[in-house]
Amino acid sequence: MKKIGVLFGMENSFPGALVERINALHVEGISAEFVETGAVRLDAPPRYAVLVDRISHDIPFYRALLKHAALQGTAIINNPFWWSADDKFFNYSLAARIGVAVPPTVILPHKSHPEGTTDRSMRNLEYPLHWDAVFDYVGEHGFMKPIDGGGWRDVYHIHNRQQFFEAYDQSRDLCMMYQKAVDFQEYFRCYVVGQRKVHIMPYDPRLPHAERYLQNPPVYSKALLRRVEQDALKLCRALGYDLNTVEFAVEKGIPYAIDFMNPAPDADLHSVGEKNFEWIVSEVAALAIEKAKKSPVEYRELRWFGFLNPDQPAAKKSKPAAKAKAASAAKQKQAPKKAAD
Repeated sequence: MKKIGVLFGMENSFPGALVERINALHVEGISAEFVETGAVRLDAPPRYAVLVDRISHDIPFYRALLKHAALQGTAIINNPFWWSADDKFFNYSLAARIGVAVPPTVILPHKSHPEGTTDRSMRNLEYPLHWDAVFDYVGEHGFMKPIDGGGWRDVYHIHNRQQFFEAYDQSRDLCMMYQKAVDFQEYFRCYVVGQRKVHIMPYDPRLPHAERYLQNPPVYSKALLRRVEQDALKLCRALGYDLNTVEFAVEKGIPYAIDFMNPAPDADLHSVGEKNFEWIVSEVAALAIEKAKKSPVEYRELRWFGFLNPDQPAAKKSKPAAKAKAASAAKQKQAPKKAAD
């Protein structure tokens, strides 16, 4: 029996619904359950064909467990190696590289020295910082937020330079970004599952949390929705995420990717609403079952090159090497004829 394990924290509605849905489908040889673990032995065989990760970003022990399981052939949703290496500033850089619109964004030096460092650790930084160049690029209306975080923690809405420096002074030793605010007319939060399925949810981040998913949205143009779907898929395929939410703020018809580092995205029934919840549970269950059927997965060497240059081979042979290989092949081809002579 292949098992699908769900690793989760404080959330209630989604993990239970996912386990119930998978088991209710009665797929032969596959069952789902909540993960239960203690100390993990180095030589322990994998217990699960698939693990759906909802909490390891907050728990280092779980993250180590998932990496170990991945090496043993368990399929992890989402890949814990890429998730560990990711940050939001890299995501924006990648988006710009692959042709997805993003607002002007800068990464800022730490306001306070990270623990264990001193002024001597920062000798490569210019001083004083050229703040005018930052405002010339981004403007004075924007958002300051950590490069790695979620849940709107430590996010500041900036309207002028005074607010910028007040927020920066409160950022402690966090590494922060400053990003131009998009004067959006439409806003979408898109669930992307398996790098194939996209569920576009009209959303308004200005409303109270429980009211942000719009139940009676206006009619949107088909061209806009098509671009949002295509850009969401493009981002998740480049990042290698099988489960993610991608947020777009639309200004003058252009969807700007605002937030797309959400490998354990909100799936609570009470926030996303019943219709969205049903889609999410159904599609994640189907993805987990699909991966369970293919497991154990063979460990593959993954390279950033493949993400950054998806249309090029990961390792291109040099011309001399290619010529040598061709010559060797030709020689082998001629060998039987020589023997016959």
